[in-house]
Amino acid sequence: MNIAIVDDDVDFSSELQQYVIMFIERLYTRYEIDIINSDFFNELLMVDFVILEAVNGKKALKMIEHKEQIDGILLDLIMPEINGFGVIEELSKKGIMKKVPVMIISSEISAENENICFKYGVFDFIGRPFKTSIVRKRVQNMINIYVYKNHLEQQVQEQTAVLRKAYEKLEKQKERVEKLNKDILDMLGTIVEFRNLESGEHIMRVKGYTKILAEKFKELYPEYNLTDEMIDNIVEASALHDLGKISIPDKILLKPGRLTKEEFEYMKLHTVKGCELIQAVNLEQSEELKQICYDIIRYHHERYDGKGYPDGLKGDEIPVSAQLVSLADVYDALINERCYKDAFSNEKAFNMIMNGECGTFSPKLLETFKQVRDKFERFAIEERK
Repeated sequence: MNIAIVDDDVDFSSELQQYVIMFIERLYTRYEIDIINSDFFNELLMVDFVILEAVNGKKALKMIEHKEQIDGILLDLIMPEINGFGVIEELSKKGIMKKVPVMIISSEISAENENICFKYGVFDFIGRPFKTSIVRKRVQNMINIYVYKNHLEQQVQEQTAVLRKAYEKLEKQKERVEKLNKDILDMLGTIVEFRNLESGEHIMRVKGYTKILAEKFKELYPEYNLTDEMIDNIVEASALHDLGKISIPDKILLKPGRLTKEEFEYMKLHTVKGCELIQAVNLEQSEELKQICYDIIRYHHERYDGKGYPDGLKGDEIPVSAQLVSLADVYDALINERCYKDAFSNEKAFNMIMNGECGTFSPKLLETFKQVRDKFERFAIEERK
């Protein structure tokens, strides 16, 4: 352990050395290190405890700069060339004050001086004249706290390293789980599309439109507390919006003409049946994702005025995830050919949605749609290439 004593009073410096040596002797005794005799003890101190002296601030800074390790600094304020204030200011700039305890021993006692010293992070301040026992005890406290602080910092570093490894492991597991869940959703969505005689491209387009809408909606309406993770889950879950159509008979699902009232009522059941199916799917470690899937499947045909199905929800009773996917699904259905209709132009589809011809959507959702209209159209063009 290295202690730097910075004082232009050589006699005082020697006196402090004796105080510190007396403390170190007690420290070794406390930890039951056998001291055979005083000669051996002094020799041991020369190895384990080194006192470095500097008679002014300039030499002190140079010494501290070139010494690999300083374990404590006892510093006077009034010195030639660079005074104690200049030394602690420089030590503070270099971050040394955070690593090495500094004790001021000076006759310049004042509240102002003490405040300046403590502001820079000085450990303790002792005024002259002083009692030997006081100096000894404070040096003892300083070294004890410094040793304990180092011990705690080492423990924190070790525990941080352990936690970091555990976190990295969990992150890798999370990535694997997320990929597995995504693959499950995409697989189920693809089954639905082939069941509908679609190529599977509808799923990808709805996911794209949903992402565009959700990101803009988050920007415009922060009160809905959408996060990036929630948006990712909504986009992935959008692939399952028509999952329940797996249970709809071909004669209804693939009918080229207009459905009868009875057939349409049966078709509407795909929202409820889809929920039954998703509840049986095991999405690893993601109840939030499963809930979002459920909300989208059940509520993507609800409308803002309460005239949708299956539950007749209205306004913000409809989960925002379902509202976003609903508009994305309607837009894609309008601009692409289906077995029961020709494709509409992008402009026609936009006007139909804005005018309420496809059911009533939230005013906030329509404003969002209006602001991303160009992005929708560019995305549609890219998907047709």
